[in-house]
Amino acid sequence: MQSLRDAQIGAFTFFASPLPHDVCGSNGLPLTPNSIKILGRFQLLKTITHPRLCQYVDISRGKHERLVVVAEHYESSLKDFRKPSKPFSPEKVMQIAYQILEGLEFLNKHRMVHRALCPHNVLLDSQAAVKLAKFGLYHMTDHGADVDFPIGHPTYLAPEVIAQGSFHHSDPLFKEPRLPSGPKADVWSLGVLLFELCVGRQLLHNIDISKRLKFIITLGCMDDIVTVLAEEHGCLEAIKELPENLLTLLSKCLTFHPSKRPTPAQLLVDPVFEDISSLYVPYNKPVGLFSSLRCAHLELPENINELCKDDGEDYLAERAIDEVYYLWCLAGGDLEKELINKEIIQSKPPVCTLPNFLLEDGESFGQGRDRSFLLDDTTVTLSLCQLRNRLMDVAGEAYYPLLEDEQSNLPQSNSSNDLSTAVSLPLIIRERDTEYQLTRIVLFDRLLKAYPYKKNQVWKEARVDIPPLLRGLAWAALLGVEGDIKAKYDSIDKETPIPTDRQIEVDIPRCHQYDELLSSPQGHVKFRRVLKAWVVSHPDLVYWQGLDSLCAPFLYLNFNNEALAYACMSAFIPKYLYNFFLKDNSHVIQEYLTVFSQMIAFHDPELSNHLNEIGFIPDLYAIPWFLTMFTHVFPLHKIFHLWDTLLLGNSSFPFCIGVAILQQLRDRLLANGFNECILLFSDLPEIDIERCVRESINLFCWTPKSATYRQYAQPSKPMGENINGSFGKTSTFYTTDYQDLPKTDLLREPMKLSELKAEVSPRISAEDLIDLLELSGPVPFKTPMKRAKAGKPKILAVDIRSMEDFSRGHVTGSVNIPYSSAFGPDGELVQCPAATTLASFKGRVIVILSHALKSAAMFAAHLVKVNYPRVCILDGGINKLKATGLLTVPSPQI
Repeated sequence: MQSLRDAQIGAFTFFASPLPHDVCGSNGLPLTPNSIKILGRFQLLKTITHPRLCQYVDISRGKHERLVVVAEHYESSLKDFRKPSKPFSPEKVMQIAYQILEGLEFLNKHRMVHRALCPHNVLLDSQAAVKLAKFGLYHMTDHGADVDFPIGHPTYLAPEVIAQGSFHHSDPLFKEPRLPSGPKADVWSLGVLLFELCVGRQLLHNIDISKRLKFIITLGCMDDIVTVLAEEHGCLEAIKELPENLLTLLSKCLTFHPSKRPTPAQLLVDPVFEDISSLYVPYNKPVGLFSSLRCAHLELPENINELCKDDGEDYLAERAIDEVYYLWCLAGGDLEKELINKEIIQSKPPVCTLPNFLLEDGESFGQGRDRSFLLDDTTVTLSLCQLRNRLMDVAGEAYYPLLEDEQSNLPQSNSSNDLSTAVSLPLIIRERDTEYQLTRIVLFDRLLKAYPYKKNQVWKEARVDIPPLLRGLAWAALLGVEGDIKAKYDSIDKETPIPTDRQIEVDIPRCHQYDELLSSPQGHVKFRRVLKAWVVSHPDLVYWQGLDSLCAPFLYLNFNNEALAYACMSAFIPKYLYNFFLKDNSHVIQEYLTVFSQMIAFHDPELSNHLNEIGFIPDLYAIPWFLTMFTHVFPLHKIFHLWDTLLLGNSSFPFCIGVAILQQLRDRLLANGFNECILLFSDLPEIDIERCVRESINLFCWTPKSATYRQYAQPSKPMGENINGSFGKTSTFYTTDYQDLPKTDLLREPMKLSELKAEVSPRISAEDLIDLLELSGPVPFKTPMKRAKAGKPKILAVDIRSMEDFSRGHVTGSVNIPYSSAFGPDGELVQCPAATTLASFKGRVIVILSHALKSAAMFAAHLVKVNYPRVCILDGGINKLKATGLLTVPSPQI
């Protein structure tokens, strides 16, 4: 995006053509409104950046098919200099012509034409450089098919455009598509515009529109159109005095037959611009963040003190125009209100909007055609005063933050401003705070431009929050996306038909179609391409229903960068959904659901007992949760907040999210039976996502790393990879996956699925036990876990062997509760000193130790039955610890 600098932000509005309400498409679904189609096509315009083009920023959709477009704007235009009192010199006219052609050629490279070229759409910045405006109107309206007004001013339309006439797809006389205008139509418009600049008056301004169009058509029988126009306007002498190169340019532009008229690209290299072309440097588009090679061109002034700007410097103007508009909206900006204040939008009483009835004899009753539905070409400048007032107290240093040492583990902003108060506020408030978002956007912008060098800094700042404006790039950084992703994406065959095409076509119209962007035809096309690219590039996996929902957040955030959406999706699935999309994924799903059941029992045994009693198992409700990482059950705005945290956790974090959701529904689940629970999950109640995220982090910090071990999880990676920071200084565990730890004899061993299902409580590794008990001794490894050094111990080891076995060697700090004497005939815990100790640790992690794992599992199941939370079993039993030398024997009493 270009910076604001001396530009302004402007807005203009128009209506899309309404569609009949009782007509459906070939798929049986209602027709997509034209305003949605325009909104989808508009997104491409935001990527068109060039010094000769006004940058498009945003589009919003209002009532009755109204669209409001926001773009870079300048008050000065060629319309102001079309008077004899302000004539341009021939040299200046040639420079303007060359600059306009530069913009037109760039558009042509993107398969676009202007079609609305006229003096008031050729703006001039403070340096009198050309900026073409409204160049996207023809593209976004599908060459004018989606609106009820013609694109372009009649005086400047090329003869071939006028000859086609006005048409609309809903017109009964319209039988086949008309050819859209080509680049040469703009060259004619340029010729008329330049002619007016040379003579200092408007062409054919005293003739009504129908006569103007007829006159332009009759120019086809003239040999010298420039001379004819000059004679018509009484300025033949002025035209003859023009330099030869300018006359030649006018003649070439005003060539009647399109086949003989040059294109903008051909004119740029024409000898008429021989003296001018050397004054302009060809535009090179900046290299994107994810490319094979990229660098920043930096120029330092000779006097380094020039970098220190005055207090009155407009720092906001140095920011990208999309950032300024985003902050303008946060500061209370309202597009419709601005247009209403300028009387562009005028409300009418309902009686004035009655339809017009036509009788068989041709007589009409009612209102005539509402001219407000035609194009009002006025652009309203959005005032930034309110935004500047909001940012008045923001220090200049906030716009240029220093990036402190990467090794800092403090979860706070690196900005020079004190944001500690704002960080403690709810996320939804922080996202609407103008000053806070400014500092976060500036900071993330700097960190992302330095990615991957500042990858650790991005991780640290993401633990605070992620600014919505930069969420797409921030997610890509958190997922480790690097390299020339566009080249890889372009190399994938997305056109050849494959068997999955039919299923993708069926799923896309049902995926997050409440969102205007994803429901647009352009959204469907991009959906199809990204999904197909993933299927084709992963031949060992298959398309499962739900993959479209998984793709939706990435596509929404990277709508104009399919390659990045594909790269993020390709990095996300192996991390969180490894082998979920195998042709036969039953063993992977079943293991995942079993571990989830154990997590419910571990964190909320009362709820687990109730759900098991009524037979409401995770298979009935949780498969869509995990197969789509909750994108199938939550709207996008909730998914964004949920995934901001999910991407900071490892592959076990989704278990904690699932438990947190159940705990929000806990009271209703405990009060209902099987049928009521089924109905409850068929239409999931409103979930507080911020609370869900907060509780998920707490559950994650209480869960031993090895408790969520899965045999079918992603294989281990070499040490040093995927070592990310924790959720914050209060976190107990790192976010590395358990599978990423160095292999030792103290890790968990794989077990059969049938054995896993038979156990209510999860197992933990001997390594986890040693770390959580903070035992010291000849341990042949270094644990990467963080421990809570202060406060009460979070774990109690319960040795259920006989007293004799316990006395021969036990873990320091463990208590002995023999299994044979622990429970009464009714399953209650027998009162004894050890049981009292056990009760005092209720709520903290309890690890059951035994020789026999079967008895340990039964003991743990009894504790869960009496609602003891956080109960787990030592994998491998007490024998795992014998080789460590950590078993102690009590000294004989003297």
